[in-house]
Amino acid sequence: MPKNNLPPSLRASIITGHLVKFRRRPTEFLTELSALGDVTFMRMYNQPSFFLNHPDLIRDLLTTSNSKFEKGRAVQRSKGLLGEGLLTNEGASHLRQRRMIQPAFHKDRIAEYAGAMTEYAVKMREEWQDGEVRDIDKEMMRLTLQIVGKTLFNADVNNEADDVGQAMTNVIEMFNFLLLPFSELLQKLPLPQSKRFRRSKATLDKVIYGIIDERRRSGEDKGDLLSMLLMAQGEDDGKGMTDEQVRDEALTLFLAGHETTANAMT
Repeated sequence: MPKNNLPPSLRASIITGHLVKFRRRPTEFLTELSALGDVTFMRMYNQPSFFLNHPDLIRDLLTTSNSKFEKGRAVQRSKGLLGEGLLTNEGASHLRQRRMIQPAFHKDRIAEYAGAMTEYAVKMREEWQDGEVRDIDKEMMRLTLQIVGKTLFNADVNNEADDVGQAMTNVIEMFNFLLLPFSELLQKLPLPQSKRFRRSKATLDKVIYGIIDERRRSGEDKGDLLSMLLMAQGEDDGKGMTDEQVRDEALTLFLAGHETTANAMT
């Protein structure tokens, strides 16, 4: 697209584009960008991105016109961690998975999750003392980690030494690493980040698959999202998800419920 035809944008570096501004102060950057119009533009290195800032445009993109768009390269790169979850999946496969997962978000189920949300929020409030200074970003990350751990896996992750809590904490760093433009190359190099990524992913998979195996053998419905994923059946063939599909969706739901929610509350 010719430069003159691009939507409005903020000043950018010739080399890195808007990357530095976005990483340093993401909320302020996106607020300033959205104030420029209903459709705006940003660039990370040579990767262009367009932002829709009006609800009608967003609804059209996600419903009426969704078949006209493909998910970007950054999302495809995240398959190295998320596999074929709802975030990365597309087409008929995405539709099938979405329909299988929908019962987990029925209003009765959501009401059950609300109890855990309230419990952990009250506990955090009781820890705060008048006059003290708290890092609200870290506090919200900790709160959503606890809530997602309970509602997704029925696990208490208050103790950071807990395998589930540690693995879930590592997911955030891993996910951000995968979104880097050259992450495919970086993963192949003997860099500390690459080694940490592989170790974290192996630990995470061991924990998740272990929980899945335990649930399948017990057949118990613990009222959490993982139980719903294990019991879900396709409308067309009545088949359930494989262990790999359950793992992919569980990680996707974790990321959606942890980092994005914490950022919204900060």
